[in-house]
Amino acid sequence: MRSSKWTIVLAFAAVYIIWGSTYLAIRLGIRDIPPFLLSSIRFLLAGVALLAWCLWKKDPMPSRLDIGRNAICGALMLFGGTVSVTWAEQYIPSSVAAIIVTSLPFWFVLLDKKQWSYYFSNKLIIVGLLVGFLGVVLLMSSGHTNTADNISSSKKLAGSLVIVAGGIAWTIGSLYSKYRPSQSSLLMNGSIQLLATGIFTSVISVAAGEPQKMDWSQVQFSSWMALLYLATMGSIVAYLSYLYLLKMRPAVEVSTYVYVNPVVALLLGALIASEPIGWWQVVALLIILCGVFLVNMPKYVQALTKKTV
Repeated sequence: MRSSKWTIVLAFAAVYIIWGSTYLAIRLGIRDIPPFLLSSIRFLLAGVALLAWCLWKKDPMPSRLDIGRNAICGALMLFGGTVSVTWAEQYIPSSVAAIIVTSLPFWFVLLDKKQWSYYFSNKLIIVGLLVGFLGVVLLMSSGHTNTADNISSSKKLAGSLVIVAGGIAWTIGSLYSKYRPSQSSLLMNGSIQLLATGIFTSVISVAAGEPQKMDWSQVQFSSWMALLYLATMGSIVAYLSYLYLLKMRPAVEVSTYVYVNPVVALLLGALIASEPIGWWQVVALLIILCGVFLVNMPKYVQALTKKTV
């Protein structure tokens, strides 16, 4: 794995822009393809491609224990964290979905019990939590997730709550992966997670009757392109770039994508999907990002201190 200035720049660009654009791609995809079916195809395509790459590189196959652990992580992280967004975007704008996901760092603070002594002994982190949740409450307030007029406020609220629940699931899966690590390579772990999630989501899709209701001849070109973009750019390119950056750069520096993704989603949603940008969205985004910044401030200070030593 080579490290060069331009490789790192391109990897950051992928994580910043591609991940930020996947919210709009999801919105375009679910216009013609049901959310669970879209997600299952996306994950299966990406999982098969990554597994083929691992086999070509002759990576050792994971043990049954590692397969089980990756299946659990995939169900919690990818199904809980990503499929929840896909389902919710039936009722709320892609930009709003991205802003709610920005609150993810707060769940890590609340659910990582082993780090509580550190988190809750720091006043900046506690203030950041309170500020961030204030922004989430503002965003989820009644009438603050405008989409089409025929979508009820209850469905809009349900979409927002599903993303929050998905963020909690993503956090639990991440912590499970952290404290019960697999012995396989990162790429092999990723491929198993994608495949397991794709299979699980396919079962949910069939149970919901999505394939039976589908008329594939009516799927527009834009939806096919959105699906291909999600599978290749979202689940492979951006994901691998993220893994690469975690190896090459400090985690605090890599985590700055949290600040950029919602801005990209907000701008693309307005420019391409004509999603309205309300003052509440901008205010809520700024409040949440301030909260995230305060939560991460001790880590930023620590990273800067190490550089100057």
